[in-house]
Amino acid sequence: MNSHNVSAVKTAAQYAPSGGSVAADVAEAFRLLGYDRARAGQPDWNPLGWLIKPGETVFIKPNMIAHKHQRDDSWEHVITHGSVIRAVVDFVFIALEGKGRIIIGDAPQTDSKWDLIVERMGLNAIRDFYRQEKRFDIELVDLRDEFWLEKDGVYVEKRKLAGDPLGGVAFDLAARSAFAELDGQGRKYYGAFYDVEETNRHHSAGKHEYRISKTPLAADVFISVPKLKTHKKCGITVNLKGLVGINADKNWLPHYAFGSPETGGDQFDRASARGRIENTLVVKVKELLLTNNRLVQALARWGKQWAYRLFGRTDDVVRSGNWHGNETVWRMCIDLNRILMYGNPDGTWRVSPKKYLSVVDGVVAMEGDGPVAGSPKAAGVILVGDNPVAVDAVCAKLMGFDARKIPLIGRSFDRHDYPLIEEGGGTIHVASNHAAWNKPLNEFQIDDVFHFKPHFGWTKHIEWTP
Repeated sequence: MNSHNVSAVKTAAQYAPSGGSVAADVAEAFRLLGYDRARAGQPDWNPLGWLIKPGETVFIKPNMIAHKHQRDDSWEHVITHGSVIRAVVDFVFIALEGKGRIIIGDAPQTDSKWDLIVERMGLNAIRDFYRQEKRFDIELVDLRDEFWLEKDGVYVEKRKLAGDPLGGVAFDLAARSAFAELDGQGRKYYGAFYDVEETNRHHSAGKHEYRISKTPLAADVFISVPKLKTHKKCGITVNLKGLVGINADKNWLPHYAFGSPETGGDQFDRASARGRIENTLVVKVKELLLTNNRLVQALARWGKQWAYRLFGRTDDVVRSGNWHGNETVWRMCIDLNRILMYGNPDGTWRVSPKKYLSVVDGVVAMEGDGPVAGSPKAAGVILVGDNPVAVDAVCAKLMGFDARKIPLIGRSFDRHDYPLIEEGGGTIHVASNHAAWNKPLNEFQIDDVFHFKPHFGWTKHIEWTP
């Protein structure tokens, strides 16, 4: 059985936008994994030479979910910090020897401001440095096809965006989808927009279809640079959940199934008269909002505040699949990861997985109401590995969670025609400059990890107990 190596570097929990200490921490993670061991510490050290060849195209995907926190203007614990991205870019450029392409891209939330995200991450500064000092163009790509203007929690306008310059391609996983075992149960899914029928056209009767941006699929190497965070719908978000950012149409992504477990859904955690009334009203309002009628939009904006008073705010009650019983989002994410790893930009399938690397920004992480409304957690870690499942399993353990209790991670070990990791996972070894973590993952001690606060819908369900 194979083993997987992941490095976890404990740092000073302090960012340096120009590179600085974070760049040194990324380099230390590469060194701990033995990348180009013979030349480590020398000027010609090329730690990513095993992964990247001159002339190749490298797609770097940070977490660019939103330009700010849901409740205030803070952002450093919401999106990947530019100092981590800069360090990754520097080592990619060394491996390319100045020949090839570096593309940085993602599909943020549809109501997020791309230019402000880019500014706060310092991506323009990174691009300008390489253009002026290295005569090398780094491409920045917003993969979204649309921007949705939101007011008072209601989408009031759609604006077309350029999207992926290569366009998108549809993949139907059908019986190979993680949803296949739920087929025939009559579930009705909600996606990302009011058009419920569109979501269910792509996920019903054995069909499980996604529209994926072609640029990440066409790249020779995919590098994930996520933020370490909790997540309300799937427990944590690192690499596996982050792949929603390669989707070309977010309404093709099921986020929950209407109803409660008693009725075959996972929108609510239990059946109740209040939930049934809420659903009846909300579904009808969303149908009306599809008409783009300004009066309907105004009434919906006014009514949403009263609805919160009547049914409770999402910060306080379980709705929209924001709990440990969500059987939908983890399946969608696993499907997306299989498509990235084995899908070609022409819609065909490859035999071997795509070349992949993860560099996790856990310097200032997020706990609680993630992914955009949680609290900062100064974890001070950088993690590196070449398998998304193994890295996410280590992240979960360091956060104080049990990966086996998080279906997104646990079910990623399933046997499949397009495996994300070999069945059983082998032994995951962690190499770290922090002695307590420098051992196989199954030998970690409870006192040696952080204790992140989960989202309230996951509390007392995913915490690691020895």
